This record gives sequence, C-alpha cells and structure tokens, in this order.
Amino acid sequence: MSYFPKRGNEGYRVLHYDLTLDYRIVTNRLTGTAVLAAVATAPLDRFELDLGVFRVGQVLVNGARARFTHRDGKLRVTPGSWLAEGRPFSVEVRYAGNPRPVSSPWGELGWDQLADGVIVASQPIGASSWFPCNDRPAEKATYRIAVTAASPYQVVANGVRISSTRGASTTTWVYEQAEPMAAYLASVQIGRYTSVDLDGVVPQRVYYPARLATRIQHDFGRQDRMMATFADRFGPYPFGGYTVVVTDDELEIPVEAQGMSVFGANHVDGRRGSERLVAHELAHQWFGNSLTLGHWRDIWLHEGFAAYAEWVWSEASGGDPAAVHARRWHRRLATAPQDFVLADPGARRLFDDRVYKRGALTLHALRHTLGDVPFFSMLREWTTAHRHGTINTGMFTDLARHFTPEPLDALFSSWLYTAKLPTLP
Repeated sequence: MSYFPKRGNEGYRVLHYDLTLDYRIVTNRLTGTAVLAAVATAPLDRFELDLGVFRVGQVLVNGARARFTHRDGKLRVTPGSWLAEGRPFSVEVRYAGNPRPVSSPWGELGWDQLADGVIVASQPIGASSWFPCNDRPAEKATYRIAVTAASPYQVVANGVRISSTRGASTTTWVYEQAEPMAAYLASVQIGRYTSVDLDGVVPQRVYYPARLATRIQHDFGRQDRMMATFADRFGPYPFGGYTVVVTDDELEIPVEAQGMSVFGANHVDGRRGSERLVAHELAHQWFGNSLTLGHWRDIWLHEGFAAYAEWVWSEASGGDPAAVHARRWHRRLATAPQDFVLADPGARRLFDDRVYKRGALTLHALRHTLGDVPFFSMLREWTTAHRHGTINTGMFTDLARHFTPEPLDALFSSWLYTAKLPTLP
C-alpha cells in the first residue's frame, strides 16, 4: 500500500523534465514553463500531473492545445486524441504564481522562502510545490533546470552548470542533471553566496555566506577524506560532482538533493561539531540518490545506510569504532517504544530517529555475521548493480545471501520484520 496514495500518477513515465523558471525574490513570484518528455505505459485519453497552487495558463500535448482542469494539487489533462501505449509524447505546461510549500506531518516541504533567498527541500512529497511532475520516487528522469533571478543572487541546482548569462539586472543559470533523478530530489537554492572548491578526486564546491568563510574551510576540510573513505567502502562516487550549500538561515536539520546537500548556518561552528551530519548527507549520494527506493516503506535503505555511514566515518577518522556506536544506540533503543517493523514503519514514522538507528544496527548485525571483507564487498556490489536505479528491501536481502554460506533468514526476520528489538550480536 502506498504511503501517499494521492501522489503520483498512472499511465505514463516521464523521461525528461525541461524547466524554465523566472523567480522574483522580493515578491515571491514564480513564472514557469515545464516541458515533459514522456512515454505512455497504457492507452490514455487523459492523464494527471501533480502541481501545487499556481495559475495554469496553457497546456500543450505534442504541440497542440489540450483541455485541462487544476484543483486539489492535480493538473488533469485531456489531449485532443488518444495517446497510444508505448508511444512517446510531450507535455508543455505554462504556469505562474506564488509558490507555497506543501504542508506535511514533518513540516513544510518544497519551495520555501529564506530570509533572503530560497531553499527547496522536497522529501518526500514537496516537488509539486514548484513544478508539474509525477511525484513518485520510482519515477526517475533526467533534468534541465534554467532559473532567472536577480543578479546579486547565486542560483544552484542539480547537476552540471552549463551556463550563467547576465542581463541588465538578472542572471539566467542553466543546469543539466544527466543521471536519472526522482522528482523529490530536484532542487533549486538561491542566495547571496560566495563559493569555494574543495580538494579531492571528485569535484566538490561549497556555496556559503561570506561571513562563514573561515568556519567553512575548517568544518568541511575533511570532506575529501570522507569522500575517499566512502568510495572505498561503498564503491565509486555515483555522480560527476558534489555541491554543498550553507544557508545564512538556521535549519532544523540538513537536507539532501541529488548531487547536493544543504546545511544551515547553525551547522557550521568552526569546530566540526556537525561532521557526522556532513558524513550522513554525503552518504545519501549513494544511498537515496543513486539508489532510490521505489516505495517509501523502504526508507531504512536510505536513512539506515546514511546513519551507518556516520559510524563508518567515525572509525575511519580516528573516532569511536562502529561497534561502540552500535552498543550505545542499542541500549537507547532498548528503552524506547518498539512499535513498528523496520521494513514497513508506516508513513507517520518515516523520519523517526528509531528508523535511522535501527537501520544502522541492522547493517552492523549483518556486518558482524558476514565479516568486514564480505560485508563491504556486498555494499560495493549493491551500489554497482543498482547504480542510478530503484531498489527495495527484498533486493538487498537477496544480494546479502550470496556473501555467506550461513542462512540469514533469522537475522533479517528479527531485524526487519519484528517489532521487538533483537539482541545485538
């Protein structure tokens, strides 16, 4: 059963999004043209897109005007003729309005205003706050994102920056994301930022307010080592580069996007006080962005792995070994309510810290059972076999069984499908 049955749509797949946006920061006014290249997976006389509170001016299907209605977060489109199953088609949507984040149990999601700029953090259902989409995590597509904004501001989006063209008072920034990406991971960040490139084999850049320059250099100074450690343990970094944005505002938690992580000014203290979060967000590039769940019930495949990466970095960088972290968190979870199963925690527990930490403990129990060499070999095989793809829990447990002659059914049953916390090996 879907955790979000009102999100996502049947009958087609989007292969590519071409988004052309003009944003006025002072008035919070977004004018957009979205061109979607899609293919019908069933014969269609109508279809739907997810889209938030905008005025839709026109919809074209294969270049011809189409009838449409727009209410309750759904843009319902009726083309002039049937769309045959298996045939490609294009949809162009012209829209405008004041973007508003999507309300959720976890706060406001999607396009949101900062004190002086914009943050986009859409996980899990906020993508429709700024563009028409098929908002399901399994629906991955490539992207071109062009944003025009006032020239004093930097615009950062997913992928490779292709160009920035300055006009009289505005600048147009164009980015291309060549690797398939779920809609909730698409992101635009706008602020008065300066930037610095970090050392490392993988190109890395940090955008930040100038006042934080010294702290940035220190707090992200070991990210190149972190990248190398994760590449060794998890396999090659899955994208062409990695971008960090530090907002001038404080944020409750850092947020992830594909090829990008976003931190608040409060996460930069000049003492590496949030370095575990730097590790966590970086690890999501493997676990969550390259390998993306098909159903939200499998959230532990993102958050449990990223939480375990914190422990992997700790032991690699001279801190406590993963076993020490595991014992500490097992003691804490043993005193907490044990009222969900990890492989299907329910929508309201999607981002419960117990999901993160029990997911990490599951991996540590598996590591203890397999041994270090087979365990990390398995993780490298996992990220290689499903690079830029869609995953689920069954695929992971099936792979793990190939790395030991010992049966793993009892381990996976107790850690993934039983509410009671198992004994830590």
